[in-house]
Amino acid sequence: MPHLPQVLVIGLHDPRVVRLDGRPWSAASTFAPPSPQAAAHWRVSPFPTGAQETCMRIHSDSFANGALIPAEFAGGHAHGFAPDRNPHLAWDQVPEGTRSFALLCVDPDVPTVPDTTNRDDMEVPVEQPRADFFHWVMVDIPAEVREIPAGSCSDGFVAKGKRNPSGPAGSRQGLNDYTGYFAGNADLDGQYFGYDGPYPPYNDLRLHHYHFRLYALDAQTLPLKPGFTGKDVLAAIEGHVLAQAEWVGTYTLNGKVLAG
Repeated sequence: MPHLPQVLVIGLHDPRVVRLDGRPWSAASTFAPPSPQAAAHWRVSPFPTGAQETCMRIHSDSFANGALIPAEFAGGHAHGFAPDRNPHLAWDQVPEGTRSFALLCVDPDVPTVPDTTNRDDMEVPVEQPRADFFHWVMVDIPAEVREIPAGSCSDGFVAKGKRNPSGPAGSRQGLNDYTGYFAGNADLDGQYFGYDGPYPPYNDLRLHHYHFRLYALDAQTLPLKPGFTGKDVLAAIEGHVLAQAEWVGTYTLNGKVLAG
């Protein structure tokens, strides 16, 4: 198991651990980093009264937390489709009572006016309203799993979608939002299961953020039919989350954004 140096749960600049079991918070119980050197990378929220003092952590060897995602793990680059490999993810300090995990990757920076995207005659303004776009939807990951190797679930873009993507034994993967994005395209229309990585509009002035969110659940399986979506998962895990952790990467195809 690789060393897990830090955790990010809610926001890009706000690393902490969150328990979502509905019990009241207590400021008396907190977790301290194991060393003064590690303390600079940690801030941990209080645990609910009666909860064990554990903090689930997630880490990736594929890119640093808050850093740009390499094109190897993207769906597209400046010249078209990219290698589209899933990034490495690993986690530890799982709460007692965990029976399975759910994993989502969501980009909350997707433009809401499609006609403004991927055009040479205009740019998508930063202030344009944005929406969520799910890039990876996986549930029923067995409780003993602690790592997903890079490229183990996706190792290339598949036109019309991956129908039976690989994953941890026993897990199930749902539809990502390329299913809707490519609908009606004769060459690409299909059901996109599993992971398909970042491919933001090249004329977008906003840097996109990709949130890899892991949920520890008290349920071994979720009551989801084949073809479930990210929104379906969020509804199904309500009331079953013991802990969650998050790792964030960024991506852009706009040279102006890269130049700062």
